[in-house]
Amino acid sequence: MKTLNAGRKKDKKVLRAAGGELWEDKTLLEWEDGDFRIFVGDLGNEVTDETLKNAFNKYPSFIRCKVVRDNRTGKSKGYGFVSMKDPTDFAKAMKEMNGKYVGNRPIKLRKSEWKDRQLVNQDKQEFKALKKIKDSSIK
Repeated sequence: MKTLNAGRKKDKKVLRAAGGELWEDKTLLEWEDGDFRIFVGDLGNEVTDETLKNAFNKYPSFIRCKVVRDNRTGKSKGYGFVSMKDPTDFAKAMKEMNGKYVGNRPIKLRKSEWKDRQLVNQDKQEFKALKKIKDSSIK
């Protein structure tokens, strides 16, 4: 069964749109489908994936976490994400961990909005049509 799911993940495309651009975001395929994701803000430069994991792995349905880093410099961008499988653990972590110190700073948590920024087929068609109109008006 794992083989079938792995094949589907490879075939799946995740398109994102921002700033008038459309791109495929392969990093979203690393995350489990149907998870409950927390945006973790105000992370210090010293916070690593391991530090974040140690702060949140006390919740039984913890899946994974990621500190977002600048591709060029490797420095933290000051935020990351934590994924939970169970909505109860998600709510409990949001309540208990908001304002707690992870590294040298208190973190700020909110529900991740990544699903709201993902394009579905109808959105893709509308985006391409709007982009075509925009591109033709610029010329």
